[in-house]
Amino acid sequence: MKILANDGLSKPGIAALKEAGFEVLTTTVAQDQLINFINQNKITGLLVRSATKVRAELIDACTNLKLIGRGGVGMDNIDVAHARDKGLIVINAPDASSKSVAELVFAHLYGGVRFLYDSNRNMPLEGDSNFKQLKKAYAKGIELRGKTLGIIGFGKIGQETAKIALGIGMKVIYCDPSVAATSLEISFFDQQSVSFKLEHISKEQLLKESDFVTLHVPAQQKYVIAKEEFALMKDGAAIVNAARGGVIDEVALIDALERKKLSFAGLDVFESEPSPEIRILMHPNISLSPHIGAATDEAQDRIGIELARQIIALLK
Repeated sequence: MKILANDGLSKPGIAALKEAGFEVLTTTVAQDQLINFINQNKITGLLVRSATKVRAELIDACTNLKLIGRGGVGMDNIDVAHARDKGLIVINAPDASSKSVAELVFAHLYGGVRFLYDSNRNMPLEGDSNFKQLKKAYAKGIELRGKTLGIIGFGKIGQETAKIALGIGMKVIYCDPSVAATSLEISFFDQQSVSFKLEHISKEQLLKESDFVTLHVPAQQKYVIAKEEFALMKDGAAIVNAARGGVIDEVALIDALERKKLSFAGLDVFESEPSPEIRILMHPNISLSPHIGAATDEAQDRIGIELARQIIALLK
């Protein structure tokens, strides 16, 4: 059986599939050529990340397909219900990238509270001629320790984010109606562990109490954070979105930053991705990354191994 990993697959994942007798193709096929390629090569399983779209047209046209796999959490680029109605197996790796996304959230938070997003832009331009002035401009940073982090969406990624926050001494609150209460265990290098009990609060309460807000929700039909929500937040608070583009109203975000309602924002995803708006890209108070939350070697290895495990169990 042939597996097409159209957006790539880690070496451990490929090795596991080959050892089980699968032929793995890692050719990146253009979207408009994908149906022909799958049919001509009699592909049994199609693995994608976020770049390749698996819509109803492709599902209907590729009758040899038995399985579609998403190398990550969200499956909004796959017509999942239609595929399952057609008898296809649809799988993903929901837990494999959680730690990587959580660490990126803190990369944006630490960069924000110490102005790294801006100083990294200006130091190459003015570091040799304006050093003392830049030092003064960036000398009013704050610590994350002792501050309150509000997490909207408390699935695997939200919980991994909470663990880091608790580990560095932050207070954590969360909003997720599907997780009324939970106990988080933080494990350390020497086999010790500490447990924390947390309970769901309303979004309004979270926004009012948080110094920093981070979102970990799937794609939505409407904004999770818009003008009304920004108005509830503390003056000088900050927000990070490493979830999905479109969950934050970016026009309202720019307005909140311009009015100094927010001190900074960190964005890994964008409403008009893959062509973010120029006002977002050029804003001096936005820390930017190009949708790389799950893009660590460790996460991709875990994803590859998890997908391979499921494919072997389901198709062999």
